[in-house]
Amino acid sequence: MALLQVDSASFKYQAKKPVFDKISFEVDSGEIFCIIGPNGCGKTTLIDCLLGINKLKGGNVIVKGHLLDTYKPKKLAEKIAYVPQNHQSTFPYTVLDIVMMGCTHGLNVFKAPGDLEISKAREALKKVGLLSFEERLYTELSGGELQLVLIARALTQESEILIMDEPTAHLDFRHELSVMEIIAELVKKRGLSIVMTTHFLNQAFYLENSGVPIRVALMNHGKFEIIGNPADVLTEENLKSVFRIITSVSDEHDRKVIIPLKNVR
Repeated sequence: MALLQVDSASFKYQAKKPVFDKISFEVDSGEIFCIIGPNGCGKTTLIDCLLGINKLKGGNVIVKGHLLDTYKPKKLAEKIAYVPQNHQSTFPYTVLDIVMMGCTHGLNVFKAPGDLEISKAREALKKVGLLSFEERLYTELSGGELQLVLIARALTQESEILIMDEPTAHLDFRHELSVMEIIAELVKKRGLSIVMTTHFLNQAFYLENSGVPIRVALMNHGKFEIIGNPADVLTEENLKSVFRIITSVSDEHDRKVIIPLKNVR
């Protein structure tokens, strides 16, 4: 049985045309399902439906054999953690407090986080390279630092599925690589399942080159054009069709990488 199953999922806003239509896929334990596509193709809306933020107009999302709608929030938090693309920081909590919030689903209403939760939060901050930031105010962080804190918060949740919407969108090259290393480690050492969207095509090849089980879905006009391993999906022909760009897929030293050359005119 798949850990996450999406069956003929469709969604639209009121009377508008569907954002996506009849999308189906499965995610097994210990693999990455990476959704890639141009702006406006429906990736983030699909993610919102996987989280229950948006309600499907057709089809189902099934988590560990049960319909998504049957889960109460606390139980769903045991199964799915989420790293958003953007987040508005309002209250000046410390970084440690923000990361500990990932543990709250395991506490009752009147119990405050204790030594165990503090330990989990510090370990997560260490993983993302921000242990020295624990007393910093969340509202004073840069966009990249804030994103790393959100990843640390998701790690403390210890869920079976991690959903990440553009997890490296605000990061510099070094921190992007750090996040990719973290993702690879979580899958290989903890058997975590990850659903992620990205605009950075080479991330799929990086994860494949790192020995991580990964499948890629190429999304366009609200549909999955093709699902498969990165080498079969991210071809020069497919990238030209979906992104309207001319590329070269290099395979030097047995490590694939996409080199963009020019736009299709």
